[in-house]
Amino acid sequence: MATKQTRSLARLMMAPSVAALLVWMVVPLALTIWFSFQRYRLTNPAISGFAGLSNFSFFVTDPAFWPSIVNTLILVLGVLLITVVFGILFALLLDQPMWGQGIVRILMISPFFVMPPVAAVIWKHELMNPQWGVFAEIARFFGQAPVNWLGSYPLFSVILIVAWQWLPFATLILLTALQSLSEEQKEAAEMDGANFANRFYYIILPHLARAITVVILIQTIYLLGVYAEIQITTGGGPGFASTNLPFLIYNTGVNGGNIGAGAAGGLIAVVLANIVSIFLMRAVGKNLDA
Repeated sequence: MATKQTRSLARLMMAPSVAALLVWMVVPLALTIWFSFQRYRLTNPAISGFAGLSNFSFFVTDPAFWPSIVNTLILVLGVLLITVVFGILFALLLDQPMWGQGIVRILMISPFFVMPPVAAVIWKHELMNPQWGVFAEIARFFGQAPVNWLGSYPLFSVILIVAWQWLPFATLILLTALQSLSEEQKEAAEMDGANFANRFYYIILPHLARAITVVILIQTIYLLGVYAEIQITTGGGPGFASTNLPFLIYNTGVNGGNIGAGAAGGLIAVVLANIVSIFLMRAVGKNLDA
């Protein structure tokens, strides 16, 4: 049992870390709030002063604002759908005994350790390039015209790139959960005559519910901030076809030089991210209950 002295000592030892973390979080947020109400442009620093809500109005009335919201949601949902569905399939496959199982698992999770800019460059120049990319060569081999993926299907292409990066994470989490399923339970179902579809629906899928919830919650946090893949591959285009909210914020604040409007967009993104998080917690968070 912890005594009053040990609890006080624990709080004292944790205080520096908590204080540093608090400063790390509060200072950027405070500066973002401050700049969101100020007139501050990189191209003309002489323009300054209190801006009121004009920065928020400027950002919300940007023609790319609503397309960026829609694209952000499509990107998140698309990647989640691919990673969860194929993560379950790959987890079921990797759970089967096979020759070189350890090597196969290592190769399966290796894309997760590739940095997003590197992955974007590989997909853009080595796979999706309509002239010399792997996909173009495959299309020519079958007598088909190569597809300009990034030009014709920009958002779908970005979804594929991001899903390729996050699929190993989902597979690893789901495989770990799958291996904790009792063999006796599966054998009993087989002895009762249950086929694979019934075993999957009534035994395996409910057992994976908590792991699926963890995958969805963690990935959503990161997917709401996808930027590098869009910047390197499509540049947000054509038009606003692949512009998401983080890219619009960067484009407004840095490329456009409007720090005030960019900060206002950052606060709007924080609010929207919290709304999405609350919705997800209410929708799937119940699976995390003991």
